[in-house]
Amino acid sequence: MSTLIRNGLVINATGSHAADVLIDGEHIAALVTPGFSVQADEVIDAAGKYVIPGGIDAHTHMEMPFGGTQSADTFETGTTAAAWGGTTTIVDFAVQPKGSSLLSTLDKWHSKADGNCAVDYGFHMIISDVTDESLKEMESCIAAGVNSFKMFMAYPGVFYATDGEILRAMQKARETGATIMMHAENGIAIDQLVAQALASGLGDPVQHGLTRPPELEGEATSRAIQLAKVTGSPLYIVHLSASQALDAVTAARDTGQNVFAETCPQYLYLSLEDLARPGFEGAKYVASPPLRPKEHQSSLWRGLRTNDLSVVSTDHCPFCFKDQKQLGVGDFSKIPNGMPGVEHRVDLLHQGVVKGEITRERWVEIVSTTPARMFGMYPRKGVIAPGADADVVVYDPKASQTISADTHHMAVDYSAYEGFEVTGKVDTVFSRGRKVIADGAYHGSTGHGRFVSRDLNQYLV
Repeated sequence: MSTLIRNGLVINATGSHAADVLIDGEHIAALVTPGFSVQADEVIDAAGKYVIPGGIDAHTHMEMPFGGTQSADTFETGTTAAAWGGTTTIVDFAVQPKGSSLLSTLDKWHSKADGNCAVDYGFHMIISDVTDESLKEMESCIAAGVNSFKMFMAYPGVFYATDGEILRAMQKARETGATIMMHAENGIAIDQLVAQALASGLGDPVQHGLTRPPELEGEATSRAIQLAKVTGSPLYIVHLSASQALDAVTAARDTGQNVFAETCPQYLYLSLEDLARPGFEGAKYVASPPLRPKEHQSSLWRGLRTNDLSVVSTDHCPFCFKDQKQLGVGDFSKIPNGMPGVEHRVDLLHQGVVKGEITRERWVEIVSTTPARMFGMYPRKGVIAPGADADVVVYDPKASQTISADTHHMAVDYSAYEGFEVTGKVDTVFSRGRKVIADGAYHGSTGHGRFVSRDLNQYLV
């Protein structure tokens, strides 16, 4: 089936121009000068609206085990919610348990996702057990289309990797061209602060933020950068939240080192004040790294403008307030870490356009084009251009909406952005040429989404 999207403003990372977009089957067939006669099975009038490439959320955790429970969204519910928010590709994390192999872990995550996704998906691999065998298996993962490997400087006893283990994995990444992704917080020091707070009878959710100070994120980020420099490995800092960490990334990038970083909407819009909400409400905002004092937000927006922060992902890892977050009543260390967000990233970042923090083109770049290039999917994805997958969003920049758990589609019982009034809203979404969102209704289906085998990071020098 062919579709012609007429009268819209096409926005790519490289610029904006009026053009009609012809979709034929699963791909974009042509960009047509407005007014030029083109035949199509369906015509959509996008007058007054933007036509942008589908969003790519490069950091999600569907069905992720954590602290005796698992994140509330399945691959089915999570990717459906993503579609509602204009995201047409996610990259989720396969989590290697200690003592298991990377390939068996990849098989397990394929069994969760394959046939269950509403939009396209790929995988990163979490390495929690660095052995000769797992280092060798990194090569097999790359051959299977998974070429980014996440490690943790936090969570001792669970995911934590020593500097020596990180160095060995980085050496393998340098050898293969893979990218090491790093959760950069000093977990050893944090665990001491947590134990001291609990011993002092301080168990409220705000302690989660106070025991994970931004200086320990900055220190770990600097250490990861130095290890990457020694090994020559590409490094991608995930969910950067603090100005101290951003300073370290900026300094490394200024020297030409292959260091990249993402931030998340929660660090741009929420703060330590949310963790300190009365009663147990702050538990809704427990994630790691934690929300920071508000003064960090201006630094993060500046980092997005200067490209020292290259991507905005969600770290979507939802746990219901009832029964899941409440596991930590009286002991903040037992609150499952994570917040929902996959449905609202495109809209929240558009607020940056509305407020003059970023341009329309930069908005598209950080929500779609850069993640496509960073994780080896461009130009198949991340651009409105002939030959690209027809992952296309018609976006109404003047529509208004209020974010609420009453209207969102994520399988979680609260919204981290409850009551936020935003300008801009997804109008129509195509995933590989199939209309999945239109006229305020879902038209997609479970199993439409396909696994995306990814190439190497296209930004490496």
